[in-house]
Amino acid sequence: MESVQRRYGFINGIKVVAEGSKGGLCVVWKDDSFSINFIDVMVKSEELQLEWRFTRFYGSPYANGRSDSWNELRRPSTLFYLPWLVCGDFNEILYASEKNGGLPREEKRMEKFQETLSECGLYDMGFSRLWLTWERGNSSETNIWEQLDRGVANASWLE
Repeated sequence: MESVQRRYGFINGIKVVAEGSKGGLCVVWKDDSFSINFIDVMVKSEELQLEWRFTRFYGSPYANGRSDSWNELRRPSTLFYLPWLVCGDFNEILYASEKNGGLPREEKRMEKFQETLSECGLYDMGFSRLWLTWERGNSSETNIWEQLDRGVANASWLE
């Protein structure tokens, strides 16, 4: 990986070492396209002459840190013209129907998440199979289910 980084001028990278002759992955990039909340990469295929963005996102697990997370998501959204896919754990629900059990979610928290996706031009891609992605509790009386993980994309990526 180091030789690829030097040869093409990539200053950042993540490497997963191969076990013997199997496996091994690396991702390299040139600028500071990452933070504690996201890794943002450009995916280019010269063969297909295709370019799009992928962001792996992790929202703050604390309600008082979500506005910082939403601001981090807005930061790379300035490249609206490219197809953009964002996947990850947003640690928030969009609608009350995405939660079962426990105390109801504050409307204001869901609205801020909805506003952020709207400002970024991102649409929820839906899901298949079980809708819950997070669960807490060990009995039917105390069990809480929420859809915190999701994929969202802009109109260009959906096309």
